[in-house]
Amino acid sequence: MTNAPTVTLLEPRTLVIDTTIPMTQLEAQILATRKYGTFWENGDESLAREVLSPDYRDRTLPPGRPLGIDGPLGAFRAIRAAIPDMRCVIDQLLVLGDRVMVHLEFKGHFKGTFKGVQGRGQPVAFIAMDIYRFDDGLLVESWHLEDNLTLYTQMGLICA
Repeated sequence: MTNAPTVTLLEPRTLVIDTTIPMTQLEAQILATRKYGTFWENGDESLAREVLSPDYRDRTLPPGRPLGIDGPLGAFRAIRAAIPDMRCVIDQLLVLGDRVMVHLEFKGHFKGTFKGVQGRGQPVAFIAMDIYRFDDGLLVESWHLEDNLTLYTQMGLICA
């Protein structure tokens, strides 16, 4: 019998909760958010597939990104190819009803290629703010904003 490796889920630095939410709903949304954050940390697509609803919709879909689950999976692959040592931190996690707001911090070194630019190993650090809507413990919708100005400037894609 082979034992699967244990995945350590990211813990939020700050957790703010709506105390009127039923405990089972609260725990499910926090666990799903931690699993999704850990996917961004380590690339384990099974974590994303576990928490994203089959009907998942990105409500701030960038041009060219596929709909549904394939969108975040493809986005991860593209950014990880550019920043192979990318780390993710859940700085703040706020749970309000069926919504979770999360402040993520990313760091790494631009060693790969992104949008036709080859990295030189320079450090990058940027943030993202996401709002997730849950239904029955699954992430069904998201709205997100990444600090691409900072990231693209650090990568040399644009001059600020």
